[in-house]
Parts: sequence; structure tokens; C-alpha cells
Amino acid sequence: MTMELKRLRIIRENNNLKQKDIAKILGISLGTYGMNETAHDTITLKNLIKFCDYFNVSLDYIFGFTNNYNYINSRKGYDKDILTKRLKESRKDAGLTQVRVGVLLNIDHSVWCRYEQGKTFITTSFLYTYCEKLNISADYLLGKIDNSKHSL
Repeated sequence: MTMELKRLRIIRENNNLKQKDIAKILGISLGTYGMNETAHDTITLKNLIKFCDYFNVSLDYIFGFTNNYNYINSRKGYDKDILTKRLKESRKDAGLTQVRVGVLLNIDHSVWCRYEQGKTFITTSFLYTYCEKLNISADYLLGKIDNSKHSL
């Protein structure tokens, strides 16, 4: 499965907003948001979190991991310390080494190591693939919710 964030457009249109309105909300150019929405460029995770917080929608919903629009008691933003802790814990719970996660995501294991240490913020596409492969909630990893599983 490839990451297509079709629900960005659906949410925008359901709220009677134009791409320029979302670009302004996110503090990015219209061209950048247009490329994000049409999947010509991947939206940064920080901007995706902003989008989700603005519309009170879960990342799991945007990713297509669940049909639930949002989670009860979901927190806004993300918690870097929780993210790094949960990336490491979820990897270990799955019985994976950093090298194995690197193979899974097609990246060098040192990149994953930097994600776990919080030295580099994980990219949207790697978070998506990791969550998809491990059947784990992106909202959980980011510290937005406390339940680790997403479900359709």
C-alpha cells in the first residue's frame, strides 16, 4: 500500500475551504500545500499534525488506518519524549532490531537510531510505513492517545 492522503482534500472540501486557506493555516505556500494534497510531495509530519489538530482529526484517519474521524481524549500536538520512547518500545515489542527496522523501511539503521534518540524527527512516509507494518497507531506513537492499536 502506498501513502496517499486523499482525506486531506475531503476534509478541506467538507469544511468549505480552499487550498489557499489550508496553506495559510499551516503557514506554507499554496504551491506546497497543493503538492501535498495531490501527493506530488509528502506533507511534513509537523504540518500534518497541525492539520489534524486544526480539524480535530486523527493521523490514523488521515492515513486510512481507521474510519474513526478522531479519538476521544486525543491530545493536541505531539510529545517528542513519548515519541522516541514509543518508537523504541514498539520496535522491541515487535522483536525487531534497529537493523531490521532499517530493512523494513528501506533506510540505513542509523537513520532509525536517530529517530529513536530524538536527534531527527521521523518523516511522514516512514511513520506511515512503520505504523502500517506493525499495525500500530501513529497517534499513539506521537503521544496523542494511549491506545497503541488502530483498527478499521
